Amino acid sequence: MTSDTSLVPIHLAKEKTLKSDRSIASGRSVVKLLKCRVAVILFPLLCHSYSPAIASNDLGCVDTTFRLMGRNDQVCISAFDDPQVPGVACHISQARSGGLGGSLGLAEDPSRFSIACRQVGPITVNIGALGDKEKVYSDHTSIFFKHTQVFRVIDRTRNTLIYLAVSDKLIDGSPQNAISSVPVMPWGSER
Repeated sequence: MTSDTSLVPIHLAKEKTLKSDRSIASGRSVVKLLKCRVAVILFPLLCHSYSPAIASNDLGCVDTTFRLMGRNDQVCISAFDDPQVPGVACHISQARSGGLGGSLGLAEDPSRFSIACRQVGPITVNIGALGDKEKVYSDHTSIFFKHTQVFRVIDRTRNTLIYLAVSDKLIDGSPQNAISSVPVMPWGSER
């Protein structure tokens, strides 16, 4: 018996065509579903592979905790110069959260940091002309209003610059803090 569609009644031929169209459409949706699943599985791996481990002002980072998905938890060291006091440089180390949230910038970094500031050149600015307390550095540590900030405080009696690192949020901050002192000394041939 031959299969000739000309002998099939019209209503059966239309039904057969509809069934084949549905199977093609369901095949396309299966392919889309598979692509979505592959993307969901590969996205964290791609974030881990292509996320920059070192931000623009970072000198380097050290992994502290292994994370299966996303980048590892890290401690990163950043450097900055006091914008109003040439001759002073500071280094701050901060804990950074990893995992999927950390890779996507959604995780809140812990309020753990350390700071070291040093005189690295002649300090020619008159520290008497500086304000008693000024913000010299700020870094976002969360997408939701959390910052690590460094303030310069002047100890005029001892001719010393004090750098205080603190963490704050929009509503409440953290008691975690760190300080570093830089006595203003003659530099090089000024001695």
